[in-house]
Amino acid sequence: MKQLVVISLFIAFSLNIKAQKNITACLSKDEKKLYDLIMEYRKEHKLPAIPISKSLTYVAQVHCKDLFDNKPDKKTSCNAHSWSDKGSWTACCYTSDHKRASCMWNKPRELTNYKGNGYEIAFGSSDDYFEDYSTAPEVALNGWKKSTGHNDVILNKDIWKSHGWGAIGVAIYKNHSVVWFGEEADEDGTVDVCE
Repeated sequence: MKQLVVISLFIAFSLNIKAQKNITACLSKDEKKLYDLIMEYRKEHKLPAIPISKSLTYVAQVHCKDLFDNKPDKKTSCNAHSWSDKGSWTACCYTSDHKRASCMWNKPRELTNYKGNGYEIAFGSSDDYFEDYSTAPEVALNGWKKSTGHNDVILNKDIWKSHGWGAIGVAIYKNHSVVWFGEEADEDGTVDVCE
């Protein structure tokens, strides 16, 4: 009888534990440079630094690779916040009317242990013309500075004013650069430069 109770408790306890997602991530030198440039830009505007996040960097790196390899943004009306159906995530076509914003917001929880929403800015093109192009960190940041919507996310302006960023993830892969912002601190910690 005691064995049955112990087994029942073990099963009940096991069902209530959310599976932890083990992820690995490290920053390339260009990704670290992009992070540093963004932090310098925020500092110029008297905004605090945002801790680099292991989870959000992982999401950024997975998405950059998906954008380059699978080009989900080339489908009609889909933009660079779209995800293909070629991975262990929910596919979606993100449109300029933001009707599928939850697809973006949920990705950190879907792919990592990060508990909050994720908000992405993206730079690059899946156009075949740019296939061999690599995005320099300075080029990506300058592109975002020139785009009011992206710049507002980086500098917490307009609709982003009330969002205090507690975590940031960055990625550069070939001709794509993305940055993910989140309000919650990352319990999985920070990420280092790749060795």
